[in-house]
Amino acid sequence: MSKMNLTRGFSLPLVAATAATLFFASVAPQVSAQGTAKSLDELLQQVQQADKRDAAANAEREARFAAARDQQAALLAEAKREKAALDAESAALQRQFEENDRRITELTQQRDAAAGNLGELFGVMRQTAGDFASAARNSLLSTQFTDRIEQLDRLAQTKTMPPIPDLQRFWYEMQREMTEGGKVQRFEATVVAPDGTREKKPVLRIGPFVAISDGKFLAYETGSDSLSAPPTQPGGHFNDIAKAFENQTEGYHQMVVDPTRGVIVSLYAQRPTVGERVELGGWVAYVILVVGAIGAALGLYQFFYLTLTSAKVNAQLKNLNQLAPNNPLGRVLLAFKGQNVPKDEETEVVELRISEAVLKELPPIQRIQPFLKLVVAAGPLLGLVGTVIGMIETFQTITESGSGDPKLMAAGIGKAMIATVLGLGVAIPILFLNAALASRSKRLVQVLDQQSTGLLAETLEARNGASHA
Repeated sequence: MSKMNLTRGFSLPLVAATAATLFFASVAPQVSAQGTAKSLDELLQQVQQADKRDAAANAEREARFAAARDQQAALLAEAKREKAALDAESAALQRQFEENDRRITELTQQRDAAAGNLGELFGVMRQTAGDFASAARNSLLSTQFTDRIEQLDRLAQTKTMPPIPDLQRFWYEMQREMTEGGKVQRFEATVVAPDGTREKKPVLRIGPFVAISDGKFLAYETGSDSLSAPPTQPGGHFNDIAKAFENQTEGYHQMVVDPTRGVIVSLYAQRPTVGERVELGGWVAYVILVVGAIGAALGLYQFFYLTLTSAKVNAQLKNLNQLAPNNPLGRVLLAFKGQNVPKDEETEVVELRISEAVLKELPPIQRIQPFLKLVVAAGPLLGLVGTVIGMIETFQTITESGSGDPKLMAAGIGKAMIATVLGLGVAIPILFLNAALASRSKRLVQVLDQQSTGLLAETLEARNGASHA
């Protein structure tokens, strides 16, 4: 009996320890929260409380799951009802679409049957509107009538017969293009400056050809609603004409008209000026100009000198009794008739004295002419030098980049041609100037020889008469 009780005494704690081990995971949080059980009864009580809490949590979760399941079922039923309604609506719309398509086909057939030849007329109208829209884009008048391009494009692209007002507007625009093309009009337009700024300015339009503002020619780009002021303008003569014409209010006046609608004016404005051409010619051009300027200055100086000398000689010819030392003829005659000249000199001495006086007057009369002859000969030679240099540069350009682009060779060819033109341009005027100087100097020398020879003949005749007497 005692042994049995002893055995029970040991077995009960063993069972309790085993139970504590099995339920440790679930009891541990509560134990830690409530404190360590002091006996097996307290441990059992804590385990029972944990079981109740777990059962309550599970019941709550099951209730939530059931509620969510019922809600999802309700949503599914609602979605099925909406799908059915949409299917019915789709079927109704499909039937309506088929009915509308059939009705459109019937109406189109009725329209085509009623239109008859109007279909061909519509095609011609649309093609004409497209052609006129292209012409309007290229017309200068579009900067004044800026709203017509959109309307013409709409007519050219329409798929249906346009209404009567649109057709009347189309006819009106064609008539206005012809009418305004023969007028000179002033209007406000947007002008784009060379720096890109846009400004409203008064513009004077001469038909569909030329537009000017502030005395400057304006350019029109196809399809643009504004005009632009090119950075380079035509020559001063053209600009003067434009300014004078812009200030007129009535009557007929001179004006530049470009039938190509600004192309020729723009090309003319791109022509280089005289200074730019000389700069293109390079150093050879400057050498030619310097040599020509020196020759022209000296030639003009000598021309005025010979003109003044000729006037003095002519005055001396009219009064040979009063010899003046301010002209070559007077000085030559004074060398023979002067007070310090012996009267009984031999004939050979007299001839030598007269020849010496004439030769003494020749250098001032014939000066500058050798230098001018040198300029006449050197001008074309310097131009030939520039031509050779320009051709060398042209051949180098061809070697480096090929001959596909003529613009790459234009600089060398331009330099070659400009040097040649400058050389001839300097030589030809100097040649005429030298011929004029030679003619004047030759006349003066002829007068001196004639008067001195005549005086010598008179002297010899007088001496021979005295000796015979």
